[in-house]
Amino acid sequence: MLSTRFIGWLRRYEKWFGIAAVILMVIGLYTGLVTSSADYYQGEVVRIMYVHVPFAQTAMFAYSTLFFCSIWYLWKRDPIVDNAAHAAAGIALFFTAGGLLTGSIWGKPTWNTWWTWDPRLTSFAILFLTLVGYLMLRTFLDDKEKRATFGAILAIIGFIDLPIVHFSVEWWRSLHQPLSVSTRGVSIAADMALPLSLMSIGFTLLFTYMLMVRTQMLYLEYLLEAKQGRLMSEERL
Repeated sequence: MLSTRFIGWLRRYEKWFGIAAVILMVIGLYTGLVTSSADYYQGEVVRIMYVHVPFAQTAMFAYSTLFFCSIWYLWKRDPIVDNAAHAAAGIALFFTAGGLLTGSIWGKPTWNTWWTWDPRLTSFAILFLTLVGYLMLRTFLDDKEKRATFGAILAIIGFIDLPIVHFSVEWWRSLHQPLSVSTRGVSIAADMALPLSLMSIGFTLLFTYMLMVRTQMLYLEYLLEAKQGRLMSEERL
């Protein structure tokens, strides 16, 4: 069975993703906090970038995973794909919350405020609310198929917000700094780019590890619910 083989693959390789994530994040934090130079304008405050940017990038990657899993589920109606989508949504919410929190901490000394209705911040907050709505929908609907279908539709509609988040600093006047890597070139020093890249890859691997573990848990819950449903049906007969 495809689902059984897929779960076996997850169990076999999940630890390697976890180990690689820890190694890269430890190296990234060391180089970011110790060996990289301070920013000429923000000074030492800029070091929160090495956590904030990976949080934000991974949140968007996680939502993209939710988006593609939702499309796949509506196409194939495979329960394990729905489990992966559900898992991705919960983890995306974690990383989105981390991005908002670290962004506020960075914004206080930089902009002298914890929050402002900047286009990037506002669109990212909408992403957070979309994920909250997705998880609430899945919580309050009892029918498993409706839960999965309506959740997938909401996730697909919510994907509209991702390009707005990404390009908001280019489309509108914004307090937020512009993209460090764009068609205009690279606007970040090499000794900053290295730890930022290590942390970004490490966070992506961490998300992958969390997704693998959480998908297995949700699939086991799905099998348990299915078994309980069959037992109840047999009792009625």
